[in-house]
Amino acid sequence: MEQIKLDISNIENFVTQSTIDTYKKEVLEGNKALHEQTGAGNDYMGWVDLPESINHEYLKNIEETVLSLQKNIDVLLVVGIGGSYLGAKAVIEALSGSFDNLYQNRKNPLVLYAGINLSEDYLYELRKYLQAISYGICIISKSGTTTEPAIAFRILKNDIEKKYGKEEAAKRIVAITDAKKGALKTLADKEGYKTFVIPDNVGGRYSVLTPVGLLPIAVAGFDIRKIVEGAKFMAQNTNAEQKYENNIAGIYAAARNSLYKKGYKTEILVNYNPKLQYIAEWWKQLFGESEGKDKKGIFPASVNFTTDLHSLGQYIQDGERTLFETVIAVKNTNYKLTIPENTDNLDKLNYLAGKNIEYVNEKAMLGTMQAHLEGGVPNIIIEIPELSEFYIGQLIYFFEKACGIGGYLLNVNPFNQPGVEAYKKNMFKLLGEK
Repeated sequence: MEQIKLDISNIENFVTQSTIDTYKKEVLEGNKALHEQTGAGNDYMGWVDLPESINHEYLKNIEETVLSLQKNIDVLLVVGIGGSYLGAKAVIEALSGSFDNLYQNRKNPLVLYAGINLSEDYLYELRKYLQAISYGICIISKSGTTTEPAIAFRILKNDIEKKYGKEEAAKRIVAITDAKKGALKTLADKEGYKTFVIPDNVGGRYSVLTPVGLLPIAVAGFDIRKIVEGAKFMAQNTNAEQKYENNIAGIYAAARNSLYKKGYKTEILVNYNPKLQYIAEWWKQLFGESEGKDKKGIFPASVNFTTDLHSLGQYIQDGERTLFETVIAVKNTNYKLTIPENTDNLDKLNYLAGKNIEYVNEKAMLGTMQAHLEGGVPNIIIEIPELSEFYIGQLIYFFEKACGIGGYLLNVNPFNQPGVEAYKKNMFKLLGEK
């Protein structure tokens, strides 16, 4: 089994290795605090040992529910926001074919999402689509009172009960919520929904390896056992016993923080494979909510290359020098496509005849990184061998561990999000909540 690779050599002209290594003690202490659950936010560190704790019975319970759903539905509607849907969507998008959603005779149900916004048009158009489709609902919320999913589920619950009747509808609804309390738990018990637990000690943005992420991913047809296996592999290689030099999550955290202290305030997560777009969206929530507090933190942004080289590429090359890049490079593609020779050669591309498109993509990546380095943009490289369940599982845990350590390097609590409540108070006041 191969580990994903981290390469920080392209930042040595911006911060020295010795500067990065000054964080060695803090990285080791931070990692130890995560495993011993002694640091800030220690009541939300259940994710740290989660890969090791997941057993056959845990996964079997999810898989049996998934099989039951798959027999009866064409669409699974995941109702949740933030960490309640981003992790599942990130993994499903990374592992799916780019046009799988367009095929009529799908092997596995299509996973769609509701409660991810307050757009009236979005929910209306979704409901219109569902009228002619056999579907089920997975409602995900610890409390059951988060505004966006609560509104969506109130409406969608009425719809599914009208379509199938209350008894059949209840069989098509799965609730992932708190073990003992909350509005959704109360409703699920009353209506007889199949339920799964969001552990009290796992926050939403760290919940991909709980039923929150695993159930929708399994419904979409992917092997959750291999995802857990990959996460477990990374957990073992980044545990508190690992040396600093061998812990890529700790080194990534130290490199990021070194750049931040030198004035590089924005990190851009770059992909050269569009299937990774929602990995970046999940990453932005993970790091944004974890580090962005106490008037500190690196601002997380993302781009899809080479597409965005024709738009944001100009700013990255010549704009304000306060950003750095982390590039996710996929070593092997799933398919091969060769560029043909053309007799007329009007596009002057015959020199590429016989080459695979990924060969061109790789040279575009290397050329772009070189140009950005020369333009004053440091870049870090994360290489994964392929887009498969095992390596996506590794990548998820790698980022989670790096984020936890990175929060401690910034001296913030990486497991709370007090700023999220500010807009809610104003919104509820404007809505007239008593």
